[in-house]
Amino acid sequence: MITKEVHTFRTRTEARIKIATWITDFYNTRRLHSVCGFKSPIDYEREYRATLAEGLAA
Repeated sequence: MITKEVHTFRTRTEARIKIATWITDFYNTRRLHSVCGFKSPIDYEREYRATLAEGLAA
């Protein structure tokens, strides 16, 4: 089942701010990126930091 959320904004500025916030906070951090090996940026950074920690521990 597909649901659609409808938002009503009082001004264009409010709409732009809400959309930009959604893109930067949700979409770009969770979607899969080909440059990251088709991982989300969050998962890629976690894996990268774990690799660094392993290298420091060795």
